[in-house]
Amino acid sequence: MFLALKNRRDVWPFLLLALLVAGFALTDFGQGHFLNPATLFSVLQQFATLGPVALGLGLTMIAREYDLSVGGVMSLAGCIAVMTGVDNPLLGVACALIAGLLYGVAQGTIMTRLNIASVGVTLGGLLTAGGLTYVLTDNATIGYARADIAALVNAPILVVFSIRNLAAIAAFLVAGFFFYATRWGRDLTATGSDRRAARMAGVNTKTFLIGAFGVSGMMAALSGSLLSYSLAAASPVALADALIPATASAIIGGVSLSGGKGTPWGIAGGALVLCVLRSGMTAIGLAPYATDLVTGCVLLLVALLDSNALAQRLHGLRQRLT
Repeated sequence: MFLALKNRRDVWPFLLLALLVAGFALTDFGQGHFLNPATLFSVLQQFATLGPVALGLGLTMIAREYDLSVGGVMSLAGCIAVMTGVDNPLLGVACALIAGLLYGVAQGTIMTRLNIASVGVTLGGLLTAGGLTYVLTDNATIGYARADIAALVNAPILVVFSIRNLAAIAAFLVAGFFFYATRWGRDLTATGSDRRAARMAGVNTKTFLIGAFGVSGMMAALSGSLLSYSLAAASPVALADALIPATASAIIGGVSLSGGKGTPWGIAGGALVLCVLRSGMTAIGLAPYATDLVTGCVLLLVALLDSNALAQRLHGLRQRLT
């Protein structure tokens, strides 16, 4: 049974999640600071921001690439949504999603056509998105006049849900369907595992890479636009720090550092681990720096668990080259 769980990397984050919930519940036993609907609502609201970004970024990591631009795209999309969605909020979200999709597709196309590493391309994409956001906002925070929409997207639904976190959950359900019920997931994983072998098997790896970056851009835009609506404001810098927690979520969720492994299910679990960690530590009164300390320890543990898989991959590569 242990070996079966070890091979199912997407189960790890949910085991860790169960341990975290149990630990916080024992610490908070009888006080009601953690075990209450308000904490669950807080967790899901954080998931609404972190989850979609981690999903898109994680898909590029499964393909053995890395999208550094997600923070910049979040800020850019938030500004686009606020500026175009005053009369029609759905139009603002649609414009933001289209912008994010096109931005990701453009980066993927440049990367595949010119055979340039994704880190270099998306680093340029991050800086470009930041520059565009500064131009659109004139380097100032812009307000969103629709206070009713800000209240609506944050309003509780069935106590613990909201429009924002339901949108994030829906994004994972759609991604999970394509990943498990179609060839998309298998071919994306094959692209990250061994790109040359995938091409020989008939997989159009360039298309899958472009698609992964397009999804990453769109997911960052979904998160950024809804978050800006919920805050009734958009800023050229407020969302730029999304990269690190999104990366941590993907890694905790079982996405291999060497590519070719990971699932939307696991990424969702990784994002929930970070959200529960933050909400739990806040609920029991620990200092904010404790969250970073514990998260770092968890990432170190996951990296050590992944080291065997990385060593096996390098050994296989050496065998093919000799």
